[in-house]
Amino acid sequence: MAGPAKIKDIAARAGVSPATVSRALSDTGLVAEPTLSRIREVAQMLNYRPNVSARNLRTQKSMAVLMVVRDVGNPFYLEIMKGVEATARAAGYSVLMGNTENNAEREVEYFDMLRDGHADGMILITGKLPWSAEESRTHLQGLPVVVALETIEGMGLPHVQIDNVGASRAAVEHLIGLGHRAIAHICGPIPEIMAVRRREGFRQAMRAAGIAIPDGYEPVGDYLLHSGEALCRELFERPDRPTAVFVANDEMAFGAINELRRLGLDVPSDVSVVGFDDLFLSQAYYPPLTTVRQPRAEIGQEAMRQLLRVLAGEKVEAETLEMPTTLQIRGSTARPRSI
Repeated sequence: MAGPAKIKDIAARAGVSPATVSRALSDTGLVAEPTLSRIREVAQMLNYRPNVSARNLRTQKSMAVLMVVRDVGNPFYLEIMKGVEATARAAGYSVLMGNTENNAEREVEYFDMLRDGHADGMILITGKLPWSAEESRTHLQGLPVVVALETIEGMGLPHVQIDNVGASRAAVEHLIGLGHRAIAHICGPIPEIMAVRRREGFRQAMRAAGIAIPDGYEPVGDYLLHSGEALCRELFERPDRPTAVFVANDEMAFGAINELRRLGLDVPSDVSVVGFDDLFLSQAYYPPLTTVRQPRAEIGQEAMRQLLRVLAGEKVEAETLEMPTTLQIRGSTARPRSI
């Protein structure tokens, strides 16, 4: 075979049509096994590489997608990025990271990039839009956007996320099962939907166990370390100190443990702490943090698959795909001293 391999060469070798090869190599999810694996094996054997420049000129596409997050410095997003990038790369796309820092003007700029053709689609992980609900419907018209992790209601967008209520309920049930009754919850930024749902899981577990939640046992944070420190300090200045704290994310949980140490309290002998996310540092922290594991790489992969379906012109329903979570029980939780 003279020259670089082409799609028609792969099709001839694999015994399928060029259209089937194109769909398989674009990772659209439309080609089933074992045909998909056979096509990929032939492509690898022939050292096939897509002609990105020619394809871009032919299709008028940028062959890039935007992944837009709140804070690019947060290590939480790295595993999601890996999942998105792996699936995008297999389909011939590159991934651009958009960092909003919760700034509405910057959020608008990324949507403008999408509208102006600098990217073909967007995976949105900010949990909000920079416009009112009515304006958003107009601005989002025809834009290929998939929401990951967070929730944006009423816009008809496909979502890939977890069951935040159920995962939080399981975390609090773990503390209740250990014998804790004085359990506080350091919330995320209410009224954002993800934070509300995690608080609801906390409340459901407490109600089911017949445990009243004292006023002030649900302070509202912002997912940042200093917030966990400050809110933990407030909780332990109370006369009715909790024996356990469920924290809405790992970063605030690290802050809470830091503050407990400053107060001369031991985790978990004096206070049990549960986080949410299972960041890499959660295992290396002391004590290792009991936390809810989100399958971040898998969420990124699935969000990109959904976006590829949209970009392929499929009708993707505004449904929510829920990915499974697991509670990682480690050294930051134990039975209360009085048990």
